[in-house]
Amino acid sequence: MPGCFKKTLFALASLISFVSFILIVVAMGIPKWMTGKILCKTGADLVNATDPELVKFIGEIYYGLFRGGKIRQCGLGGRRSKFTIFPHMVKKLNTGLHVMIIMFLCVAIFFSLVSFGFCILNTIKVPYRAINGPAGACLWNFLAGGFVVLGATSFMAAVKLHHLTERIANFRENVFRFVILEERFEDCFWICVASATAHAVNLLLIAISGIHFPKIKTKTEEVNVTAEDIMY
Repeated sequence: MPGCFKKTLFALASLISFVSFILIVVAMGIPKWMTGKILCKTGADLVNATDPELVKFIGEIYYGLFRGGKIRQCGLGGRRSKFTIFPHMVKKLNTGLHVMIIMFLCVAIFFSLVSFGFCILNTIKVPYRAINGPAGACLWNFLAGGFVVLGATSFMAAVKLHHLTERIANFRENVFRFVILEERFEDCFWICVASATAHAVNLLLIAISGIHFPKIKTKTEEVNVTAEDIMY
């Protein structure tokens, strides 16, 4: 049986792994990875809008991995619309990169559950095989955190290098053209970053569990036996 200190660390690590699993699932389901402001360039150019008038042509957009929405402002008031990435819009995006983001996060979900199971195993008993012990728990936490980082990095690449927001904003816009004025990474993106950080914390906890602290020994008083003591 593992010691009390080791049990506590692995119990905490298992809780963190499960929380990481929940965070990734929630992040994937909520369409709030990115928000931004979009300018209806065509409408603004038609009326030669100046700075005070540009407010009438500035709308908003938000989206996640599967769906999103936008408010179009083209001088005639705001028009709200919602959209889904699959199956139609993904053809206009970088399909391979977008699918890779989802796959990375799905693999991270799997490894988060595996690391949760391994941490529970190490809480209950000391495994016979080394791969089932702290080494295995470290491996699965490293893989889970690594795939989350890959997913978040790929999403950043899609936004910054492949102009994901602009492509989504101009999807099926035959008359008006929109340009991006502002982009912000929102809570769901940072939730993924928090998930990767959680696995890094787990690696630290597992490393601490392997430290062997010296045992404190109490010194016993030496008894000096003399010849007089033996006589009496």
